[in-house]
Amino acid sequence: MSSQHRTGSIKLKALATSAIASASVLLMTGCSDQAEVGWLPTKRGVTDNADTIMDLWIGSWAAAIVVGLITWGLMLWCIIAYRRRKNETGYPRQLSYHAPLEIFYTIIPVIMIVSLFTFSDTAERQITAPKSDNPDVTIEVYGKQWAWDFNYLDSNVHTSGVQAHLNVDGSEGVEETLPTLYLPTNSTVDLVLKTRDVIHSFWVPAFLEKRDTVPGMTNHMYFTTGAEEATYAGKCAELCGEYHSEMLFNVKVVSPEEYEAYMKKLASNPETQGILGDEYNRNPNQNIRN
Repeated sequence: MSSQHRTGSIKLKALATSAIASASVLLMTGCSDQAEVGWLPTKRGVTDNADTIMDLWIGSWAAAIVVGLITWGLMLWCIIAYRRRKNETGYPRQLSYHAPLEIFYTIIPVIMIVSLFTFSDTAERQITAPKSDNPDVTIEVYGKQWAWDFNYLDSNVHTSGVQAHLNVDGSEGVEETLPTLYLPTNSTVDLVLKTRDVIHSFWVPAFLEKRDTVPGMTNHMYFTTGAEEATYAGKCAELCGEYHSEMLFNVKVVSPEEYEAYMKKLASNPETQGILGDEYNRNPNQNIRN
């Protein structure tokens, strides 16, 4: 072996060692709580759908990183191994046709795309399918300019939200006035999403999913709540007018006992008995398509 080849081999080994060390440092720094959830605005166990979306997200990025490392590694290897060396002139031998290589870089990307599509389609079907033929909780959610109405159909009670008025100086103070959707822990949920006027979008960032409320249509959000009691912030994710930014709400996941107590409290109040139906829509004559 010539001294040039020995030098190139040493440099290549040094580069490989450096790359491995860098990857190791990256993996070590990624062992934080945020890295474990893919830097998403949630945590595991909030809902079953959130976990499904999180697994797809992290798996997709992991596959992308592996492909990227392999691609970058091959590029660097080609740059170093086939560089022009001292005293060399002209061009190296050119290959105009290499069937095995062309088959490889055609089939492998196709396999990767089909795999990603399969995983995405499976996750989407799991998320959009009802969790039960008889869900534990069915709640009708109406978006309206610029608040939310919640009809608890199983208990025949409701809460009617009002617009959150944000403080002009940016200080806190509206949290206690926000419409709050109550959900019991470890329960299958069917949210029936409608609108009283324009298009809105029901979004709870911690749930990692959102659904539009479209005039004349009914959408659904199916999920199973986790075991932890917590309060999550929600908002409208569709520009719906002047005070879109103040169309806020909370989702409060509580124990089944606290949820039942809340339902009884609403049932004992004449102002929250019954449900607020389509008769309160801006256009009450619009036909609702399921």
